[in-house]
Amino acid sequence: MPVRSASAKWNGDLFSGSGRMRMESGAWEGPYSFGSRFQEEQGTNPEELIAAAHAGCFSMALSAELAGAGFKPQSVETTAKVHVDKVDDGFTITRVNLETQAVVPDIEDSKFQEIVEGAKNGCPVSRLLKGAEITANARLVNEGGA
Repeated sequence: MPVRSASAKWNGDLFSGSGRMRMESGAWEGPYSFGSRFQEEQGTNPEELIAAAHAGCFSMALSAELAGAGFKPQSVETTAKVHVDKVDDGFTITRVNLETQAVVPDIEDSKFQEIVEGAKNGCPVSRLLKGAEITANARLVNEGGA
């Protein structure tokens, strides 16, 4: 299996410093700072990148699980919300909420929810983050209403 990498460089102290993160592939590079991480300033942060990774991984895992169960998903769209909380003397990613909408013909919602749970638990990013609470709120969206 390939090894993926990214890099980050930080200049200065925690509060007034700044940095840049870069994907090895060159697909993305951007700034981050204390303000973009713990306040609402412009730029990204490690948690946002974890959210993107988790949303992408879960969407692919759910698609694979659905196909493995004999269903053909037309689309799976996921938003991941990563929560960082003060725990003891530091900050911790305590939970991730996955919000998914999928178009999957010919599947009952109960079967869909069962497959969602399996994908949530089996997704490699979920497995990495197993110390955090991970929830999945999935909605089946098919033609003719949801």
